[in-house]
Order: sequence, then structure tokens, then C-alpha cells
Amino acid sequence: MNTIKRFFALGVLLPAMAVFTSCGEDVVPKPEAYLRLDYKEADYMIYDKACALDFAVNSKATIVDKGDCNLDIRYPDMKATVYLTYKDIHNDLERLLRDVQKHTYEHVIKADGIQEQPFMIPEKKLYGMFYEVGGDAATNAQFYVTDSVSHFISGSLYFYVKPNYDSLMPAANYIKNDMRTLMESIQWK
Repeated sequence: MNTIKRFFALGVLLPAMAVFTSCGEDVVPKPEAYLRLDYKEADYMIYDKACALDFAVNSKATIVDKGDCNLDIRYPDMKATVYLTYKDIHNDLERLLRDVQKHTYEHVIKADGIQEQPFMIPEKKLYGMFYEVGGDAATNAQFYVTDSVSHFISGSLYFYVKPNYDSLMPAANYIKNDMRTLMESIQWK
């Protein structure tokens, strides 16, 4: 029993002695650190090699033509791609709209919420929707734009890393601005 008391006393006494005999400097906790991701201001150029439309794209992105009017806008530094799909409308606008909405709402399982933002520039015949997907979903943003008669384009943003909304937020916000610029700058051919 005395041995247990002695160990207990040493267990309390030794840390207390270490505090009183330390070098005398005050202990200052380190401030919390946050990852700072700064991206250069976007510089847009007109991409006019697409089948049925021209649009503004960030000059820091790489465009890969996948054929059949489908494009990948790649951001290698951010490990992200915006996948663009173009379709001619053949009396099937309602089906195209349903497909895009279905694709967007498939992410509701992992998403904290999906915010729909209607998009219209009637004088340019641009009508669409921008979807912001919150949370750890596979995609952070999707959109579609149509002239409601002949042309329909949709886009989805995906990162090549495990979804973590807090970590991806700076890159996602940067690319979302590029997506909105693309939507606003579309010129139908």
C-alpha cells in the first residue's frame, strides 16, 4: 500500500515540480491556422470552336474537345473539370430539362442543400438555371442554358479529390464564377 501511495505522490509531485522549475517563459498557445488559397484574377477569352455556340472561358483553363459538341474545361491546378454537354432540341426540351434536374438532385443524399438560381437574358435568348450544391456532394455546381427552341447546353463541376466542402470552397467559388461568366457570355451560332 505504501508503494502505491509513493507512486501516486510522485505522479502528482513530478509534474508540479516540472512546472515550477521550467525555464520561466510564459506558454503562449499557437493561433489557429487556416489554409489560404488565392487564385489569380480570371482573364477571359472567347472560345469559338464549339459546334453551336461561342462563350467566354478562363484563359487559365484547358479545353478538351470530346466530340459531338461536348467539352471538358479542365483546371489542373485545382484538380477540377467542368463537363459541358450540348444537345440539339428536337421537340424534347421537357425531357432534357428533366434529365438535368434528375442528375442534379441525385446528389441530394450527400448535399446539405441545393440552391436553384434562375437565369434569363431574353435579348440574347438565354434561359436556364444555376444549381449550387452545398455539402460534401460529388459536384458543387451544375447549370443548363437553352434558347428554348434549338440549343441546350448543360455543365457540371467535379473535383478529382474526395469531396470535402470546407477544403474545396475557395476553388469551387472561383470555378462557379467562371461557370456564371460562361452562361452569361453564350452566343448561339
